Amino acid sequence: MLTQDIVFRFFRAKPALNHSQIEKEAGLPSKTLYRALGGHINLNEKHLTKLIPVLRSYGFSEELFSKARVISIVNHKGGVGKTTSTINLGKALSLLGNRVLMLDMDSQGNLSQCFGIHQPETQIIDALLDKKSLPIIKIEPKLHLAPSDIQMAYRELELVNSIGSEKRLANKLAPLLSEYDYVLIDCPPSLNVLTTCSLVASHECMIPIQPEASAYHGVENLFNRISEIREHLNYTLQVRGIFFTMVHKNQSVHKNMIEHIRDVYGHFTIFSTQIETSTVIKQSQVAKSDLFDYSPKSNSANQYLALAQEMVAV
Repeated sequence: MLTQDIVFRFFRAKPALNHSQIEKEAGLPSKTLYRALGGHINLNEKHLTKLIPVLRSYGFSEELFSKARVISIVNHKGGVGKTTSTINLGKALSLLGNRVLMLDMDSQGNLSQCFGIHQPETQIIDALLDKKSLPIIKIEPKLHLAPSDIQMAYRELELVNSIGSEKRLANKLAPLLSEYDYVLIDCPPSLNVLTTCSLVASHECMIPIQPEASAYHGVENLFNRISEIREHLNYTLQVRGIFFTMVHKNQSVHKNMIEHIRDVYGHFTIFSTQIETSTVIKQSQVAKSDLFDYSPKSNSANQYLALAQEMVAV
């Protein structure tokens, strides 16, 4: 069934569509879509009935938007901005009107701590091992979190030795997918069972890379692991793309490394938005806040918003 929310999601995914042309083809009054997208009116059943055949001609199908897209933010190298990116992409996607669930799969719990959640009474590892539902905490109306802390590290061996360990997160997520537009998974800085669980549960993965030799080395190992998971556990897993973090745009070393990675991995999507090194990002981390609350007009907030818009459009 076509709903207003699904129509909005389709338009967000296709920002180049000409709304006036679609209105004309559907026989809708001028500015109907503009007013609806601006929150001034609601699309009624008559509007939606007229829109269905027109949107199908532009690539729409109900299956594309019936369930959340699950995306792991993954790189086994630590300190490349996985958690920072999960926090700020999650918030940016929610600001764009999407319902977002963030999963903290790192036993350091930094994603959870950013939202003031320390020592959660129930956390992800409890759901994976103790036949409990995933604990969901409402951060904002369209932004939710499944938390973790050091208990995940303590119980990781139990998960390794559990039957079907790699598929347990996917099974727990399955009944929740219709409630969200995006699920973002903050993966740990290693290729362990928790990272495997995350990738098996994902439709796609995004890879943050700092354009430095030390951060670049070993990326091939990550791509090999993704390939193995595709072959043996999750044949639908796709690399959504690579994005650059902690970029010094004026440093020739970074420019050269970015060009090298584009040459080597150009067969993957490489997002044009780059996240530059910024004092504001470090300050927001200390303040345990996302950029959009801490400094909404900063370049860093604008960069993460632009990256989220690229994600939606791909």
